[in-house]
Amino acid sequence: MVVSTKGRYALRAMIDLAEHSAEGFVPLREIAQRQEISEKYLEIILKLLVKAHLVVGLRGKGGGYRLNRAPEQYTVWEILCGVEEALTPVACLEQPQNPCPRAGECRTLPMWEELGATLRTFFSGFTIADLMQGEQAVPGDVM
Repeated sequence: MVVSTKGRYALRAMIDLAEHSAEGFVPLREIAQRQEISEKYLEIILKLLVKAHLVVGLRGKGGGYRLNRAPEQYTVWEILCGVEEALTPVACLEQPQNPCPRAGECRTLPMWEELGATLRTFFSGFTIADLMQGEQAVPGDVM
């Protein structure tokens, strides 16, 4: 699994929207400038986030984008799922798109499934609110 620039930029955009939520709808241009992301590329990402029902978009004067929930209600996992094509460590786990004919006899499948579950658990342990705080402990770390 590789988190693409779409995933990384989506997280940055979501943090930006959370930090500027008091302003209402935030223009794409402002987010792009603050985050140093191409407006065209950011527009693609924000459309994916709208399609995933993670943000609301409004066209026209006074338009832009805003979160539709509080920052602590968004997990990194759901944001990545909204913009990434696949979040599985191996293609054979991308069911039903890539059903593996060897799944019944595959000795490595349980390992890959456990890795996929670990990734989901890890990324589900962080929220936008957590990321807004900057440096934070990894879930499960003992200080």
